Amino acid sequence: MNSIRSALGISLRQNRSFYGALALLCVLYLVYNILHPRGFSAAVLVQNANEFVAIAFVAMAQTLPVLLGGLDLSVGAVMTLCACIASVLVNGSPVQIIFGMIVTVLCGAGFGFMNGLIVVYGRIQPIIATLATGAIAIGLALFIRPKPGGDIDGDMSWALTNSLWDLVDTYQLFDPDAVWFKPVSWIPVPLILLFGIAFAVWIPFKKSVTGRTIYAIGSAEGAAFMSGLPINRAKIAAFTMAGFFAACGGLYIAIQTSSGNADVTQAGAYTLNSIAAVVLGGTSLLGGIGGAIGSLVGAMILRVISFYFRILSIDPLLQPLVEGVVLLSAVSLGAIRVLRVKNRLDLFR
Repeated sequence: MNSIRSALGISLRQNRSFYGALALLCVLYLVYNILHPRGFSAAVLVQNANEFVAIAFVAMAQTLPVLLGGLDLSVGAVMTLCACIASVLVNGSPVQIIFGMIVTVLCGAGFGFMNGLIVVYGRIQPIIATLATGAIAIGLALFIRPKPGGDIDGDMSWALTNSLWDLVDTYQLFDPDAVWFKPVSWIPVPLILLFGIAFAVWIPFKKSVTGRTIYAIGSAEGAAFMSGLPINRAKIAAFTMAGFFAACGGLYIAIQTSSGNADVTQAGAYTLNSIAAVVLGGTSLLGGIGGAIGSLVGAMILRVISFYFRILSIDPLLQPLVEGVVLLSAVSLGAIRVLRVKNRLDLFR
């Protein structure tokens, strides 16, 4: 019993930022539903879930470079590029749709792989390299979609952006009104996709040698190198995974909107919000501490805050001000540890 309590205590101390973010999310979302005229309903949950997905994927994308001790300023642009690619390819027969989705995700991962090669072999700081490659991604997106448009499969768009009941009903998988199915029929498909991909991809990757090496690099790259860990491989893998998650976000936006749009402003906003979400989720900007699941929670906190704008009827002219204050506060949290240390060596303890 004492050993269990000790293990729980250690877990709470090591992950207090994550648990704090999770508690904050629960409180904010509970109050939001209490204030909402139609709160605690499946319709509201589905609507909210659709707004969570893209920013959550981009936040998870940002997590990998931050764990290395850097930043990826191209995640929003890669997401936008992949949304434009999906708007061209994700239609037609089921085989063509699946092929289009695979190509979209591979394009995002490939772009992240290119970022990793530039950072590792070009010896350029990630923030500079990705600032340049982000501009390239936006340029490609504008080439593919000079104007908003596209033709995403309508049935898939409806089924993947609503509840499980709608998914089953759209594809006639079985009777959606079956008694055994009713207890789970209200669950939003977007949340299943989000958490399914997050846990299926992130957890195994984190436990792999490459994943552990990313944490080691963020904590002390020199020590990781002297220990014989695959530094270059881990850095390339981190940026490749960032591209993968960004592509997932872009693919979902295309499915949700049934179109592609090379929106430069949107790309920049998602990049900035991803950094804030990473910090809110407990990942240190110094590197080596945190994880993608925490960033997912941080992204959801940011979205819930924006939900309050609607139900409290905050003046649209004041919304950017409020968002700016929240983002600045979130990013500033990452610097608190640096400001509190008395000795530079304390940063590595």
